[in-house]
Amino acid sequence: MNTKDKIEQVELKYLSLKDFEALKEVFIEIYGDAPDAYWRKDELKNLMSVFPKGQVVLTVNGDLAGCAFSIIVDAQKLDVKHTYDDIVGDSKFKNHTANGDTLYGIDILIKKEYRGLKLGRRLYDYRKELCEQLNLKGIVFGGRIPNYHKFSKEITPKQYIEKVRSKEIHDPVLNFQLANDFRPVRILSNYLEGDTASKEYAVWMQWDNIYYTKTNKQPSVQKTEVRLGLVQWQMRSYQNLEELLHQVEYFVESLSGYRSDFALFPEFFNAPLMSKYNHLSEPAAIRELAKYTEPIKQKMTELSIAYNINIITGSMPELIDQNLYNVGYLCKRDGTTERYEKIHVTPDEAKVWGMQRGSSFKTFDTDCGKI
Repeated sequence: MNTKDKIEQVELKYLSLKDFEALKEVFIEIYGDAPDAYWRKDELKNLMSVFPKGQVVLTVNGDLAGCAFSIIVDAQKLDVKHTYDDIVGDSKFKNHTANGDTLYGIDILIKKEYRGLKLGRRLYDYRKELCEQLNLKGIVFGGRIPNYHKFSKEITPKQYIEKVRSKEIHDPVLNFQLANDFRPVRILSNYLEGDTASKEYAVWMQWDNIYYTKTNKQPSVQKTEVRLGLVQWQMRSYQNLEELLHQVEYFVESLSGYRSDFALFPEFFNAPLMSKYNHLSEPAAIRELAKYTEPIKQKMTELSIAYNINIITGSMPELIDQNLYNVGYLCKRDGTTERYEKIHVTPDEAKVWGMQRGSSFKTFDTDCGKI
């Protein structure tokens, strides 16, 4: 069975020493079984001790699927020609600077069987949110260029980056980082010893926190922010369900790009699909429309995971034991869903369509899958 068909819950949580054995397997799968291919337990313990919020793991149905490790550095003291060992070579992580101004990404990976689900984007999003929460200037790291060895005899690393950016060359790592709003700053030579695929080159990648403000020592009120994306849906004709869902994904992807926490769709946004049933009575047509509710919910659940955003589906007709309800779903970014029924149906919904009054109302958990 395809991994995508088996997802029931995606969870992002802080790293624990209990994750060591599962994490070790992931590192060996990706980097081989060399002695230094994975982090030792004492190193992880030190990393968690100096900066617990910077170390997270991602699980899918309880199985460890990926991780992201980071520390805080003082950007002004960061050597422009540094190497990976310069950052993490000391197992005590003395380079971590609690009062620094920049988040340094020291490792991020996704288990091979879970690639293609855009879970890596979720780890990058967490780092961005952490950066904003801690009021840091941005994120930096040395990004590998694993396909460079194929072209190293013909072009320089600089030319390689330009060809990747212009889509003449595909590099899975660099392409992904560029797609997640990171920009290349400079080439780092001899960055990661033994990285033959990248010819030991790396690209200094950087993301700037536009919400960064210089520290204000005056007393201030701490505010909590939730970004809500409201979809302005045009009621136009759609040939089929696939065409409508393509439009849904366009809005979800756009709002995810703005890093919204929620995407809210309007009531009966799927109504244009009723045009196929214009020859039927209104009660019969609305019941045909109800057949699309489950596949729409399933697709929005997939999109909420892929784009790391909570989706409020907008209300849709749903048949339960031949009773028609006006329902909506909250598709959380962790893969779970919540359902609610409309309590106050309109007179036309009740009299013309035969829609029932909802018997329950469930409030949303504002945490919605975040740590």
